[in-house]
Amino acid sequence: MNLSFRWLREIAPSIDASPAVVAERLAMLGAPVDDSVSLGGGLADIRVGRVREVREHPNADRLRLCLVEGGAEPVQVVCGATNVKEGAYYPFAPVGSTLPGGMKLKKVKLRGEASEGMLCSARELELGRDHEGIMTLHGEWTPGTPFVEALGLDDTRLVIDVTPNRPDLLSHVGVAAELAPGGRVDVSLPPFPGDADGRGTAFAEEATEGATGGVAVRIEEAELCPRYLGAVVDGVRIAPSPEWLATRIRAVGGRPVNNVVDATNYVLNELGQPLHAFDLDRLAGNTVIVRRARAGESIRTLDGEERDLESGELVIADGERPVALAGVMGGEESEVGEGTTRLFLECAIFDPGTVRASARGHNLSSDASYRFERGVDPEGARRALERVVSLIRSVAGGTVTDPALDLAPRPFERPRITLRPERVEALLGVEVGEGEISSLLEPIGFGIGREGEALEVSVPGIRSDVTREVDLIEEIARRRGYDTFPDEIRPFRPGTGTLRDDVGLRVEDRVRDIFVRLGFLEARTTAFAPAADSRVPLLHPLSAEESHLRATLRDELLRRIEFNMARGNRDVRLFEVGTVFLPSDEARPAEARHVAAVITGGRAPGHWSAKAEAWDAWDLRGLLEEAGGSLYPAARVEPAGEDAGEFVAARAWRLIDEAGAVLGLAGKVPPGRLDLPEWAGEVWGMEIRLDNASPERELVYTPIPAYPAVERDVALLAPTEVPADAIRTLIREVSGDMLERVDPFDVYEGEGIRGGQRSIAWTLRFRSLERTLTDREVETVLDEVLSALDDRLGVRLRK
Repeated sequence: MNLSFRWLREIAPSIDASPAVVAERLAMLGAPVDDSVSLGGGLADIRVGRVREVREHPNADRLRLCLVEGGAEPVQVVCGATNVKEGAYYPFAPVGSTLPGGMKLKKVKLRGEASEGMLCSARELELGRDHEGIMTLHGEWTPGTPFVEALGLDDTRLVIDVTPNRPDLLSHVGVAAELAPGGRVDVSLPPFPGDADGRGTAFAEEATEGATGGVAVRIEEAELCPRYLGAVVDGVRIAPSPEWLATRIRAVGGRPVNNVVDATNYVLNELGQPLHAFDLDRLAGNTVIVRRARAGESIRTLDGEERDLESGELVIADGERPVALAGVMGGEESEVGEGTTRLFLECAIFDPGTVRASARGHNLSSDASYRFERGVDPEGARRALERVVSLIRSVAGGTVTDPALDLAPRPFERPRITLRPERVEALLGVEVGEGEISSLLEPIGFGIGREGEALEVSVPGIRSDVTREVDLIEEIARRRGYDTFPDEIRPFRPGTGTLRDDVGLRVEDRVRDIFVRLGFLEARTTAFAPAADSRVPLLHPLSAEESHLRATLRDELLRRIEFNMARGNRDVRLFEVGTVFLPSDEARPAEARHVAAVITGGRAPGHWSAKAEAWDAWDLRGLLEEAGGSLYPAARVEPAGEDAGEFVAARAWRLIDEAGAVLGLAGKVPPGRLDLPEWAGEVWGMEIRLDNASPERELVYTPIPAYPAVERDVALLAPTEVPADAIRTLIREVSGDMLERVDPFDVYEGEGIRGGQRSIAWTLRFRSLERTLTDREVETVLDEVLSALDDRLGVRLRK
């Protein structure tokens, strides 16, 4: 948004501050200023010059000799522009002056004739891009007057970064209401020279069709065009705009075209409402229709491009053809030109999404589409039409004989939101009284009423971003000033406790402690993933590769393995705590918190003295037991079998609770699953649910044993299909409290062992906390263990 500081001060004199201070205040209000441009900079030496005489150059066909009044005495200037005329006024740079580009003028001879200065184009003065001819100053001027003073160029252009949710700041009036002490009350629109302020314009109200000035207007798509206003102005005279109007257009970075087009652009920048002027004599059938484009239709827009229209695009059409892309740009065939005498003025409200689709579909952006895409003020449409009618009568003449037409198939009603002062205090941490709330919101157009113990706030039409109570509270904070809130941390809202009292957060803290202690680095990956049956699709994906929500954390972590391997990093340990999304019968997907980890490379950091052993399946099982046992004390780890999922079934485990529900999986990632270099080692992964995890691990005190332990080593012959964990579980079950621990220490398959069997050697440690165990007691328990293993698992003692 380009803002003229001089224009801003004219409509809101109460803004008594410099451009730098205004820029700082805008930044604090959420609209930072990206650039500040002094429009009169480099023009201090330029004067208003009057050409007294023009004659041909004796030695050059394309040059002219001009006698220019712009100083103490008239001087001769050699000029090549064809638009120089006797008695006209132009910007004049005398000898010794410096142009904005840094060029200093000296007296020179061109083809034998002296030239003491220069008549300048808009481009040479950095006031526009037009360099085909000298910049003509329309009206009466005093020769020698400083150019900056005469044209009001002692101005500063502020380039404001306006976010998409703040269309109210896309106009001088909107910015003035934000900055003025009294808000909208302090903003006044000055009358135009030679015309009243336009407030006398009459309106005829209809629903979807009506007529004005002999023009029939009809809305066929009320959903896409909830309001359409039109007025007919007869007897206009197209000419260059007066300098005050052209200066306003240049001040905001525009290029003056003619008095009518400049009038519509003036009101657009003043009020933020796009308008369009049609040459009424070029509209077939004196008809204006808001409709969808039909198959095969096309339009040549004002930029000279022929554009094929998609069936269904919203257009403005006459009785035969489309004459404008609704909300984007008008067409050449109805363009206002030198011969125009009758105007049809359009002021409309279009659906933002429809305008955005048309603009992007044709790769065409305009000042109008920029505003329509963000939303324009439905409450300001009449005022905008009144202003443009008034301005056109002032600069181009003409009369309005019939009342303007106001079609409103969907009349606007202000939304109303309940605002609780106590909720404001709860969210902001400071007390904000009702009086202060009113003083902050009412100046920018919000209406304040009462609804029981709460306030009822009506939202102005230009603030479509405010839809909830929390939006109003954010607006209060913004208007009050974020710098007015205390720096210290305030007490939390009653009943919420502290943040770390949240069970889920405490669980996640424990998870991080576990994995960081084991040498893992925490990663943060995106929640988006490629398409898959088990994943939730996005309505508006950013790309085909990120078209769904993730159902697991480990998939994206495995891509990080690929990323690290591609950069030569062989040893990777990563974990992530995050949310996964699963399909649901509800309107929203089911969400769950998980922790996942991926591992590849050495078991310990590499060292020159020895090669580190690679991480293996037993390290992974140990990790699952430690992490899973810490989070779910009653859970156990067992081979995954058919539940291995994407892992290699023979090298995968699952964490299950007492009821047999799966809480987590761990295993080897199949070699073909990832794109890895040949030298890459095995890759392991795991993932555990956190929804019912214990926030704290219960610590149980066990006194130091006072009696000695008795150990027995036994070698057991077990069928290969019997997992070692099943053997250990049965040993513990039969031994009871007398067994302190049981661990395998050797596995053997080979000579002396029949096929389909393996030998697993175990150490069993027995101890009593009350007495010294006898050999007979230990042997009795051991015999019971061996008997149970033989009966239930087919496991026998190796002789």
